[in-house]
Amino acid sequence: MSFPQAGFLNYLELISESNQPIASASLSPLLARILLTSGGTGEPTKATGNLIHLLKAQKATLQAAFDTALAADELRRYQKYAKPGQPSPHIVQLRQKQAAARQASSQSKQALIKAAAAFVRDAGIEVPERVALELYITRWIDINVPKGFAPAT
Repeated sequence: MSFPQAGFLNYLELISESNQPIASASLSPLLARILLTSGGTGEPTKATGNLIHLLKAQKATLQAAFDTALAADELRRYQKYAKPGQPSPHIVQLRQKQAAARQASSQSKQALIKAAAAFVRDAGIEVPERVALELYITRWIDINVPKGFAPAT
């Protein structure tokens, strides 16, 4: 499973750890307005830290969805040929794996919603009415956060 915004996430983490200014030339105007202070110094805003948390939560959500689908596929494959009656220890283990994957999926979804709420609040993004926050922010990330990011030097 790959995370398309991994390069940009790594860049933001590196910048936040080293306290270096963010190069606005490598950002879209919308991201520059959200992530940089208005003084033009390249200093990150509070929304930058929230975007880092949001991207980590998005990555965890994608990984959990992948793990859940993988566990379900594996369980289906083995249950197809299972004999009636008491399930084999292997099937029980696969069911436990599936339950753990579902729990991780629920927890990552909750973390995504929490991180999305903080980011939207600090970035001043207006979420349309009757649109789920997680759906809106997932689409916003896909549209606005660069994929395959390589910082300009």
